Amino acid sequence: MDINIPSNILKGTISGKKKKDQKYEKAKIQRIANDNKDIIQVSLFTQKQVFHTNCSDDDINDKLIELLSNEFNNMELVTSDFTYSYRITSKGKVLSNRKKNKEECFVCVTEQNRKKAYILEEGIMVPALVDLGVMTPDGRVVKSSYDKYKQINRFLETIDDEIKNEKYLKIIDFGCGKSYLTFILYYYLVELKHMDCDIIGLDLKEDVIDNCNKIAEKYGYDHLKFFKGDVAQYKDSNVDMIITLHACDTATDYALYHAVNMKCKYIFSVPCCQHEINAELESDKLHVINKFGILKERFSALTTDAIRANILQYFGYKTQVMEFVDIENSPKNLLIRAEYKNLPKNEKIKEEIDSLLNMLDVKQKLYELLFNKED
Repeated sequence: MDINIPSNILKGTISGKKKKDQKYEKAKIQRIANDNKDIIQVSLFTQKQVFHTNCSDDDINDKLIELLSNEFNNMELVTSDFTYSYRITSKGKVLSNRKKNKEECFVCVTEQNRKKAYILEEGIMVPALVDLGVMTPDGRVVKSSYDKYKQINRFLETIDDEIKNEKYLKIIDFGCGKSYLTFILYYYLVELKHMDCDIIGLDLKEDVIDNCNKIAEKYGYDHLKFFKGDVAQYKDSNVDMIITLHACDTATDYALYHAVNMKCKYIFSVPCCQHEINAELESDKLHVINKFGILKERFSALTTDAIRANILQYFGYKTQVMEFVDIENSPKNLLIRAEYKNLPKNEKIKEEIDSLLNMLDVKQKLYELLFNKED
């Protein structure tokens, strides 16, 4: 195929599949500064994955001509001065034109400002997220849902770090709500990582549960089920992972309580709306904090999560408290991540928790459930 490819390509797109059943949906071209040497990265997108190939200026022409000859009918390439467009007709004829850019184009991406690569890359359509309104059918993230998209990706990264050697997991999402995370986790573990999983979503809202089950059935997610139920009343003894994403107030405590009782191997919990201590916190010793509502609220939330994390340590978990997204994306950005290691109980931890609760003259639900055996 005789195509005049310009030199010094900065970026581009290739689209228009030649065959409906072909592997690749589209391609993107991007010049990148890598270790002080420019490369041109060609990203080929399937419906579920993206594959990257790095080319030099010497071999990019052959790659682009190959793609137009065998895979696609349309291509647009941008240099600093011009935009070049190509179209292959049904008879195989190449039509092209060149248009002067209104402004000189500089798009060389450096290592320092390169766009963040997410586990779920933009441009790859995740079917359930289209139904839930997070993505458009062509794989673009809806602008109003971008923060949620970033949270979900970061949550996946955090989980993926811990489960490298797992072959099967039974997972429960307590307070799943619309189940953005539940669907994504199933899609990632089963569709992309090819793991065996059974995932359950639990929530109190019957209409939400019904809708989630319809979406799961629509996409053939046979091992993803949703049930109406109260986390406080849940009973099971064979769960590998418990997750909570913004389970409100003491719902997080009940989820952690079940995890500890089951010696659940993995816990990933992003707490939300920690009202319990905030409602009780009247200590005169903390008047400098209490007189400002927002400071009292944040102090109460941090205190609650500190107690939860220390309780998990006491019961044998290797525990971390981490910021899992930037605070501008969500003020509820702390994640409690814990893995059961059967560590010996350290009584000093309980003594320190007792001392804090006594000093503040408050109660905390997870403490009451585990140490006072509250019904």
